[in-house]
Amino acid sequence: MTEPPAEAPVGRRERKKAATRKAIADAALRLFLERGYDQVSVRDVAEEADVSTTTVFKHFTGKEALVFDQEESTDAHLIAAVRERADGVGVLESLRRRLLDTWLPIADHPQNEEFFRLVDSTPSLRAYAERMWARHTDTLGAALADEFGVEHGNLACVTLARFVLEIPVLARGQKDRRAAVEEIFDVLADGWRPPGGTAVTRAG
Repeated sequence: MTEPPAEAPVGRRERKKAATRKAIADAALRLFLERGYDQVSVRDVAEEADVSTTTVFKHFTGKEALVFDQEESTDAHLIAAVRERADGVGVLESLRRRLLDTWLPIADHPQNEEFFRLVDSTPSLRAYAERMWARHTDTLGAALADEFGVEHGNLACVTLARFVLEIPVLARGQKDRRAAVEEIFDVLADGWRPPGGTAVTRAG
């Protein structure tokens, strides 16, 4: 006799949790874009999503986290890119693939520009984004250090982590974001060269 998969109920619960979390985040962003971040309360978000404020706080640590609802998964993606890469794939190439797979869909979202205007125009969100960037940098730097058997804080690992996490900012304003990401990773992989391939020297 074939028994039902033991993990099926857990899977359903996780899907329900994910759906609730997404509904809350979507409601929050909709209200923030319509009214402005500072004019919307967590209670307003709860009412818009048809949940209790307690439910909101079960899924999000605070109001700022409602805007950056992908934050928790980012650390997991960064660690997986380092530790779970396929055989024969280097760390830099794995990070390139992961960034293209996870960031490009977000960058190409129709509300992308509105989202960044919201963040850029709200001091508390800008500060939160900076703290978030620092945490992700620490996470990636530590994962790289562990992978190569060096101490946390190793300069080479920290440097790579910071450059990789700066790529979305650098590529955001480019017409072809995918090409921009690829070009920046090529610079990291092959070293910087003067544009056009001609070295410029100055006498003196």
